[in-house]
Amino acid sequence: MNPLLAKLQPYPFERLKQLFARVTPPPGLKPISLGIGEPKHATPAFIQEALKASVATGLSAYPATAGEPALRQACAHWLKSRYRLTLDPMTQVLPVNGSREALFALTQTVIDPTRPGATVVSPNPFYQIYEGAALLSGAEPHYVPSDPARNFANDWDSVPAEVWARTQLLFVCSPGNPTGAVMPLSEWAKLFALSDQHGFVIASDECYSEIYFREEAPLGGLEAAQQLGRSDFRRLIAFTSLSKRSNVPGLRSGFVAGDAAIVQKFLLYRTYHGSAMSPVVQAASVAAWGDEAHVVDNRNLYRTKFAQVTPVLAEVLDVKLPDASFYLWAGVPAGWQGDDAAFAQALYAKEHVTVLPGSYLARDVQGTNPGRGRIRMALVADTAECLEAAQRIARFVRTHPHKA
Repeated sequence: MNPLLAKLQPYPFERLKQLFARVTPPPGLKPISLGIGEPKHATPAFIQEALKASVATGLSAYPATAGEPALRQACAHWLKSRYRLTLDPMTQVLPVNGSREALFALTQTVIDPTRPGATVVSPNPFYQIYEGAALLSGAEPHYVPSDPARNFANDWDSVPAEVWARTQLLFVCSPGNPTGAVMPLSEWAKLFALSDQHGFVIASDECYSEIYFREEAPLGGLEAAQQLGRSDFRRLIAFTSLSKRSNVPGLRSGFVAGDAAIVQKFLLYRTYHGSAMSPVVQAASVAAWGDEAHVVDNRNLYRTKFAQVTPVLAEVLDVKLPDASFYLWAGVPAGWQGDDAAFAQALYAKEHVTVLPGSYLARDVQGTNPGRGRIRMALVADTAECLEAAQRIARFVRTHPHKA
């Protein structure tokens, strides 16, 4: 067996399952999960119809790994309308089976494990695929903490020069998971300068880009590059997904875009990896990327939901409306002494509400876990259910202000 598999850590939801294994919640309370970031809003009917309409002809041939020209053009058109970017759909855009699969696969494409000290830099807390992809590529992760005092901005200045010197890939996530923080142009400028100096690739995970609470849409990596005069998008690849934008997590559809030279190598890797997207999924994806009305409606649903839920939780937890995404990143009460796992376990036992301990989304670095003392709540269910969960959490905190 591949010995690198032994380096992988349990996924957060496996740890959560173990945390709740010996807990019996009250039988009279309906379970409510805010644990998994799985969109629950209804999939738009027109996407379902496009999927059905393509079945008759879409299953009779092997799909091309590069995707149909119509899909690549639809993705490029969306980039133009959303970010005012002009990319060549045939050389700078590539369909992928969801951003999770692509984040992992791109890492295998980019990393040269024969170079001494191959390193992948990642935020901390982070989406665990970043770590797993790094380890299975033969690289070692280096974790960069976020700073609560600066709206959970990543502390890139904490990375030593010798680490940047051996870095081959940098993961960024904006809007961030779990914090919801959006990177400003100044932060992008710093990272591009470091990439120019050390030659590493930047992988920009932007799957939450269409769920935001300000009037101004979040800045994207490609957009930042163009504003900074980097219209060739050198050493930059952005990842975008339909899952959150269009409420189709089961479709497994997204695309990558950016540096044409990297896209070319990534296509080569994917050809051997067997990652072609079904023509049926491609047809539905073309329809989804071509419509913005359902995206606006979806965003408004989240805005209404967060406007009702956040004030209820803010009365008992350290939490505020994020820049974007569908998560609340909340601090547990001081009486719980930063024990986010114990808080989550007791909340489940008393109120049958599931939240994810923040420490499960981060790693200890020099004795400190930047997720410790926080919980992530995914407000993906309908407003009524999320509001009921918030009310139960508030009741729990008021009756259990301290760790037992």
